[in-house]
Amino acid sequence: MTSSRTTIAILVDNAAGPGLKAEHGFSLWLETAGKRILFDTGQGRILMENAHVLGIDPAAADCLVLSHGHYDHTGGLGPLLQQGPKFDLYCHPAAVNPRYSFRNHMAKPLQMPRESMAALDRFPQERVHWTQQPVLLCETVGLTGPIARETDFEDTGGPFCLDQAGQRPDPVDDDLALWIRTASGTIVCVGCAHAGVVNTLRQGRRLSGDSRIRAVIGGFHLIGANQGRLDQTIEALRLLAPERIVPCHCTGEDAVNRLCRAFGERCTPGFAGMRCCFD
Repeated sequence: MTSSRTTIAILVDNAAGPGLKAEHGFSLWLETAGKRILFDTGQGRILMENAHVLGIDPAAADCLVLSHGHYDHTGGLGPLLQQGPKFDLYCHPAAVNPRYSFRNHMAKPLQMPRESMAALDRFPQERVHWTQQPVLLCETVGLTGPIARETDFEDTGGPFCLDQAGQRPDPVDDDLALWIRTASGTIVCVGCAHAGVVNTLRQGRRLSGDSRIRAVIGGFHLIGANQGRLDQTIEALRLLAPERIVPCHCTGEDAVNRLCRAFGERCTPGFAGMRCCFD
């Protein structure tokens, strides 16, 4: 009989608990509905080490989901695929595109590392699912596919571009999230929420068929958000009423502090080593 319990462990994050390492990156391990799911792989330096400390074998996953193609979510792909895993891999075709961020008119590459792309090319292509629409992994777990951009206050958190000259804005079309339907509401896992955390939650609950948000966990990419966006995000989250908020990775210290003040005990900042259990 399939267990109704969902457990989520943070394998990689910008912060880490005792005995674990931190890096600018993100990865989750999920066990739900009889499935083991790896969600993102961090930059790649600490995924396998942290997982070993936590007693988790990422190569034993049934599914690997890449939330988008940035290096800090896909860098662990090379070392992981060397383990000969048997999982199915899900990502949007744009995850392999060249892309850049800009600071002080300087371009910084953000794309999937070359080693990860080479490993992806060698991976059995019948187990690669190029995801351009919502997908069910099982009856109660699914992927959003590209997320509808409905709000007028959310953006990608850029400046992101598809070219080194900065002439072609990157809409981060490959951004997707994972949702889990439980008896008490929908859990939504996000990588960076480049489509906007509010847009993502709305799409997740539409697809799950349950408007109650039990939890949202991941990077909210509010690190550069102005006060107006933060105010509107918090107000929208009040209306969505998630029972639990776990901001991680790229959410940003100011945004995390605002969320904690707004939602009190319902908001707990994430870190590598944190485990969340839902019955």
